[in-house]
Amino acid sequence: MKALAIERRDAAPAVLDVADPAAAGGEVLVRVEAASVNGFDLAIAAGRVWDSMPHAFPVVLGRDYAGTVAAVGAGVDALTVGQRVAGVVTGPSLGPGSIGELYVAPAAKVTARPADVSAVDATAVGLAGVTAATAMDALGIGAGDTLLVSGATGGVGSFAVQLAAAAGARVVATAAPGEASEFVSSLGASEVVDFMGDLADAVRDVAPDGVTAVLHAAGDPAVLGGLLAPGGRLVSLLGATNEQVGRDDVTVTPIQAAYTPERLGRLLDAVASGELRVAVGATFPLSAATDALEWFKDPTHLGKAVVTI
Repeated sequence: MKALAIERRDAAPAVLDVADPAAAGGEVLVRVEAASVNGFDLAIAAGRVWDSMPHAFPVVLGRDYAGTVAAVGAGVDALTVGQRVAGVVTGPSLGPGSIGELYVAPAAKVTARPADVSAVDATAVGLAGVTAATAMDALGIGAGDTLLVSGATGGVGSFAVQLAAAAGARVVATAAPGEASEFVSSLGASEVVDFMGDLADAVRDVAPDGVTAVLHAAGDPAVLGGLLAPGGRLVSLLGATNEQVGRDDVTVTPIQAAYTPERLGRLLDAVASGELRVAVGATFPLSAATDALEWFKDPTHLGKAVVTI
């Protein structure tokens, strides 16, 4: 099969011929229709994780997928051939990933995809949407909160803005003026602040008493932490700690996506009902998957990059 893969430690990602996977007991073989690019794919492509995570070459990139079931392994009764599915790649190793024609997943970790949610939209929700939902749960966002989303124009940020607004929070989002600002406003941000200027002054202009919560998906954690009201909460996707934030009167929690099929299923149901908008900035065929990586590297990109198979 064709897949976006890295064939050796010093090689750049490329679309390669790799061996077809097969479903063992308890697994399903998914014919992938779409897979999105995430920040972790860039970390793999840059070689930053070779020494910290187990892997076997060729390493196929991709951390989420949507498609149809092509085959089921022994003991799988809940899923059938031809069923529309989606999911997030989990596990302690780097691969195999999902940006390829076929992907094998544990049946218990596959989500049934609603009939009116496209493969492109489903995979764009994938890891980014689950991470945003994990962050909102960790923060306990609700009515009465003022949430600062730093990194609001990316995949995680774009979902976090919507989830927080739907929970009744006032959302302050970071974005550059112009198209990016209009983008996050359209997702439900109450105020938009320019991160390229003096972010602290801009946030204090709209929240003089400080914000109650921060989602740290980008930016300096010390600057962001300084904008919290006493007793505030900061959740970091980048591993920030209380020491880095420089305060002991706030709660700082580093998180990773806590994927379950049920959590993704709830997000896909929200897409199907129109409650959640999926912001896909660009799509690329598998033959141009390396272009998707380059597009995603651009810090001005808005929304998700999706590879169609």
